[in-house]
Amino acid sequence: MPLARRTDLGDSNYAGLEVDVCHDLQRCLKETLEGGFDFLVTPLAHPRHRRPAPSARDPSAPTPAPFARSDLLLNSTQWSSQVVGKTSPWIDADSVSAPMRRDSEAALRQELMWAAHLSLHAVLLPTPSLKAANYARIVNQFLTALSSTALWVRIPVVSAEVEAAEANGGDGAAEALAKQIDPCTRRRAHDPFERWANLRAMCEGHPQLSACLEVGASLPPAAELRRWVGEPVKAVVLNADAFITNKRGFPVLPKRHQEFITTMLQKNVQVVLRWSGDGDKAYVVYLFRKIDAVSEQELVESGYRDYLQAPLQPLMDNLESATYETFEKDASKYIQYEEAVHACLVDRVRDADAAAGKVTVLMVVGAGRGPLVRASLRASDRCGRKMKVYAVEKNPNAVITLQSLVESEGWEDRVTIVASDMRSWDFEEKADVLVSELLGSFGDNELSPECLDGAQRFLKEGGVSIPQSYTSYLAPMTSSKLWNDAKAYGDLAHMETPYVVKLHRYSLIADPEEVFTFHHPNEDKVIDNNRYEKLLFKRAPDAAAATMHGFAGYFDAKLYEGPAGKVHCSIYPPTHTMGPTGEPMFSWFPIYFPLRTPVHVPAGTNVEAHCWRCVGPSKVWYEWAVTAPEVGPVHNVNGRSYWVGL
Repeated sequence: MPLARRTDLGDSNYAGLEVDVCHDLQRCLKETLEGGFDFLVTPLAHPRHRRPAPSARDPSAPTPAPFARSDLLLNSTQWSSQVVGKTSPWIDADSVSAPMRRDSEAALRQELMWAAHLSLHAVLLPTPSLKAANYARIVNQFLTALSSTALWVRIPVVSAEVEAAEANGGDGAAEALAKQIDPCTRRRAHDPFERWANLRAMCEGHPQLSACLEVGASLPPAAELRRWVGEPVKAVVLNADAFITNKRGFPVLPKRHQEFITTMLQKNVQVVLRWSGDGDKAYVVYLFRKIDAVSEQELVESGYRDYLQAPLQPLMDNLESATYETFEKDASKYIQYEEAVHACLVDRVRDADAAAGKVTVLMVVGAGRGPLVRASLRASDRCGRKMKVYAVEKNPNAVITLQSLVESEGWEDRVTIVASDMRSWDFEEKADVLVSELLGSFGDNELSPECLDGAQRFLKEGGVSIPQSYTSYLAPMTSSKLWNDAKAYGDLAHMETPYVVKLHRYSLIADPEEVFTFHHPNEDKVIDNNRYEKLLFKRAPDAAAATMHGFAGYFDAKLYEGPAGKVHCSIYPPTHTMGPTGEPMFSWFPIYFPLRTPVHVPAGTNVEAHCWRCVGPSKVWYEWAVTAPEVGPVHNVNGRSYWVGL
């Protein structure tokens, strides 16, 4: 029976058992599966075998005994789905001893070739040193040759040296050791992440190379653990010393360990036990079941998690019915718009004027299939202010829906459909209120500034735009998954295109900073929507090293602010709009700006970046660059890879 198998946890519903010695492979695998585990992590080499380096063996000597068991012990399905091999622990391909280095190279190559022959799902490799150039070279050679076997690199979350210092000298000695700098690389010598970052960089972030985190008795600070969420972590190994005994005598994980493992399970990371005690399996079952069941909204969003989507261009393209339907399911957004219109009507029309029958003219520009029209009419009914609505929409297919809606809802006396582009429509009557939802994931990336600047000619003097303003934000981020997916296209264009993404396996390296702000109506004598911002992302002096794969973008929009209320609509994390049931608004996912080459951000180092919004005669585009801690290229120069058509 599988171990607490859950269909809503992705790959994380698999759990494995790691053994250091396996004398009878068939029996060991059988007992592992019967014990509720899904796969066995076992040495590739026979425990009694120690091969000599090829150069040290006498060619005339008898052929040595095979270093591994026969592949006939298991069938091909068992090898490929139920076994993860691990290389010999003594291997040190970067040893200062030449004979040891040669022996290690021969062993590593031989064992990896055997794993490829068996078509294993994965191979667990030993922890690299900080300067593992030779090790990285061998791994690279096999990454280019392997077709289906993944390479998992064992990385302890706390180095053995720091754990020993904690045990012998207390927290002070351990902290000093953890901050020790290697004089050559200028990186923290005892931060296991640095070892992983170096190896991954030398392997160019290959998608088949992943980390396997080893968790023992100690855990690093929370910030150091969070950075692993955005890294390609495939599994977490729980050592026996990670467990403590509770009052009833059962092995359990300390609270921080529980929180970390639960987080990793939610991010589709598998768990491996390196222990054969009776209580371990039951406890992992508890961890699986402890995770809250996903909500209906999360199930809908799960298909979009870490999936790269090109941003919509509703000005240039006509949206499809299914796209409208998806947006209309987000009740939280239209509740906010309803509240904004309600507050605006209350502020603009006094009770006495409302009683006298004063009518407010409201224009919905980009009406789609009518959700903003509905929200506005509900606001009008609630506050008792009469309203006349013009629904302006250029998509002829959506206009059909609007016309049907007016008839079915009996809105003939309240709503007028205008089948036209807001930029070319000419009308004598002026509006008191202009409403739109042209905000993109970055606030302005669906050309809200250009559209509303053109439409504001319909506003009366002193008229109100909803939204009144919006600000975009950027934050440097780690997301190996997104970067590899963009790189997989194999061209420059996809590494210079911003993507709309439901972020899942990611970690922010620093807090978001403000980028661009737009106000409506725009009172500038000469309207210029070009923008440039130099951004400094400050990190704490004790911030851990991390890898930057790009930037996460958000927006916060002030829909309306006045005496009757202040209404925002936001995907900016600190102010993210929440729905009536407490779930976040999902109409807009964040936007991801990739970097062509990942940037290593050393511990305690700030990030400096630049972002431009460029406006041409027929298109709008973004350019971005990093200038610290390393200087990189300007991305998307002249909109060569991505632009939004005017």
